[in-house]
Amino acid sequence: MKRLAGRIILLWGWRRALVAFLAGALAVLAQAPYDFFAVCFVSFPLLVWLLDGATGEASDGWFRHLRPAFAVGWWFGFGYFLAGLWWIGSALLIEADSFAWALPFAVVGIPLALAFFYGFATAVARLLWSNDIGRIAALAFGFGLAEWLRDFLFTGFPWNAVGYAAMPVPLLMQSVSVTGMVGINALAVFVFALPALLAARRHVRLGGALAAVLVAAHVGFGYVRLAAKVEPATRAIDVRIVQPAVDLSEKWDPSVPDRIFATLMGLSAKASENGHAKPQLILWPETSVPFFFAERPDALTALGEMLGDGQTLIAGVVREEGGSAEDADRRYYNSVVAIDDKGQIADAVDKVHLVPFGEYLPFADLLGRLGLKQLVAGPTTYAAGNERHPIALPSGIRVLPFICYEVIFPDLVAVDATSAELIVNVTNDAWFGDTPGPYQHFRQAQIRAVENGVPLLRAANNGISAVVDPRGRILDALAIDARGAIDVHVPISNQAIVSSSQRRINGLMILLLFALAALTMNVRQRLRAN
Repeated sequence: MKRLAGRIILLWGWRRALVAFLAGALAVLAQAPYDFFAVCFVSFPLLVWLLDGATGEASDGWFRHLRPAFAVGWWFGFGYFLAGLWWIGSALLIEADSFAWALPFAVVGIPLALAFFYGFATAVARLLWSNDIGRIAALAFGFGLAEWLRDFLFTGFPWNAVGYAAMPVPLLMQSVSVTGMVGINALAVFVFALPALLAARRHVRLGGALAAVLVAAHVGFGYVRLAAKVEPATRAIDVRIVQPAVDLSEKWDPSVPDRIFATLMGLSAKASENGHAKPQLILWPETSVPFFFAERPDALTALGEMLGDGQTLIAGVVREEGGSAEDADRRYYNSVVAIDDKGQIADAVDKVHLVPFGEYLPFADLLGRLGLKQLVAGPTTYAAGNERHPIALPSGIRVLPFICYEVIFPDLVAVDATSAELIVNVTNDAWFGDTPGPYQHFRQAQIRAVENGVPLLRAANNGISAVVDPRGRILDALAIDARGAIDVHVPISNQAIVSSSQRRINGLMILLLFALAALTMNVRQRLRAN
């Protein structure tokens, strides 16, 4: 181990960049659908040793001094995001004639940009670096801080945060209900990087003890939480989730909307199976209705006839608002609507957090003059909704809807018993086919249920549609590309341990502890040297 570490530390130039790139790419195997978290015990020690050798001359100033460390983190991040997000390019191939030219910008450009966060993480870590366990704490702080910033800077994109690698199954998901993603990201990097101590033999026993305690706490808490008896729910709801598996090449083809609508109606109206009660709530995916209801009032009439007494349909639609179709003030929203048993739209919630370049074009006037346009097929450019609110069902149960990737933002999906009792996520992951993307998206939605302690209902056009209980267990699901519907009896209970604000505080406190530990070791080493 000492010899390997020495060779890694002494690497320079393109060899150092290549090892950092490969270490980052290897770490993606810890994410869904692979869930091989053991690779992180290789990737992060390699990163530590690379940073051990990433030294600059202090006399050159802070920027030049930290540049080698930043470069190591940037290459690590580029490998990580390139290997973890390559599937984004699949969306551009659905209308390849129009968008294939943008493939390199999506597949390579997004990882190039996201890699700056990990470059920032390693630069911050290097500021607090020492030659003992303090550097492991510094790396945990740097990555924890970077992942927190990735949640909201530049509209935010916290996809595949490193903490998800430590939560491949419900047993290992429960800690996030206390630490939040901020805390779990830092703790995961700390534990994954501890094997780096084996090379120098300094603080090995301390590192081993800390690793044992943290892993035992992580696993033990999960075991106790899953094994604990839950008080019987006082209320429940019978739900049907419809997965139509519509081919996106036909989605907005004007010749097929009736066929698509008939498929949705048929799956929604079929008799319940396996002794399930008639569903009180039917859930359709994002933009599942292939036309505007304002132009097809007959569709609402048909829905009113299909829905029985007390039934509600929540469907993903494109909602229009404003003047005539030719009016420049006319706005379109990616929305969900609640339709009651009379065929009336009882409520609507618009998507608040839109996808840049997919649903709207940032700096539209400037980029439009350069000939750029949004890169995902659809009927129009969307406007962002002003606010999100729960939808109240006839039973009194409140559901809080999140559309597509809104569900990956922990602070956005902050649900408590006073706001809602169910999380609903509608999406259309058909853009990405049977690639790692839909599995990664589902895993992040699954974690939101555990964080908030409430059930999750998820409807996806071609999968993964599922019902997840408050502890992350999948009650039923439909696989990728399956067409069908699932009926599930969902008990309503809030099992949150702490509030969303307390989770945020806990996570930031963990970051602070790592920062203080790293700073203490760094100062101690400097004093010893002097």
